Amino acid sequence: MTTAVPDHFDVIIVGGSYAGMSAALQLVRARRSVLVIDSGEPRNRNALAAHGYIGHEGMHPAEIAAQARRELQSYPTLAWLEARASHARVLETGEKFEVKCDNGLTCTADRLVLAFGVTDTLPQVEGLAERWGRSVFHCPYCHAYELYEGDIGVLGCAKDGGVGQALLLCDWGRITLFCPNPDAIEPEQRERLDACGVVIESASVERVEGNANVVLADGRRVALDALFLLPQSTLSCDLAAQLGCEQMDAGCITADSAKQTTVPGVFACGDAGRMAGNIALAVGEGALVGVAVHRSLLGLLD
Repeated sequence: MTTAVPDHFDVIIVGGSYAGMSAALQLVRARRSVLVIDSGEPRNRNALAAHGYIGHEGMHPAEIAAQARRELQSYPTLAWLEARASHARVLETGEKFEVKCDNGLTCTADRLVLAFGVTDTLPQVEGLAERWGRSVFHCPYCHAYELYEGDIGVLGCAKDGGVGQALLLCDWGRITLFCPNPDAIEPEQRERLDACGVVIESASVERVEGNANVVLADGRRVALDALFLLPQSTLSCDLAAQLGCEQMDAGCITADSAKQTTVPGVFACGDAGRMAGNIALAVGEGALVGVAVHRSLLGLLD
């Protein structure tokens, strides 16, 4: 919906992916007016299949999202705006909020949900970006089962050099850890890697080709079924900062057990509130937020 949008809603939700839609569902079923503002760029838009979400195993992520949106839009109190929210502020009247979009539309609400997710920045390695979500992944629980007993690489770009991800993936396959500084690995961690049969490769990665084959700077090629890494993930927009919401060291928005941020009346869910990258967790958190926001509107949130 991009026309005839009312000026004021009970709740505005910024971000219409799994967490945002899950929150919206609870609220429209409570007969509250809800505006979802979505830019149409979900984090997993490159993935071919979603896993770990019961009842939807193996479905294309876009199918899951499209079905959820159709279900939501059957409720008369739901409005959907395809736009990017560019500005947000707390109005002087207190727990009321104004959101401006890049298409010029401005709306207000009594409560605000931040579900706009995160943006992943990959290392500058040739061939990574075009394979992201297809043969280059970040979540073992979402993608590793199909690789069982295969050859799996870990690109050590995380703070721990990829050690944690390499150890985690040992339950799924034969692991090669590409770590340019293996001397920095703690002796205890090295023992655990050795016990799991992890091969440590110190030559720098030049590029990725084929399915997920790694070409090293010295010209050697390592054939892999998939490559895992932990990207640098940052909030997809600066609305939280504009509103004055505190952020955790991990980069996501600080929130209490009801997912209310440090700004009363503003809630966060999905990857913006928890760096999890998992559909099932996003949907669960969205439902929690939807209920919490409704209770907040009634003055019943502890």
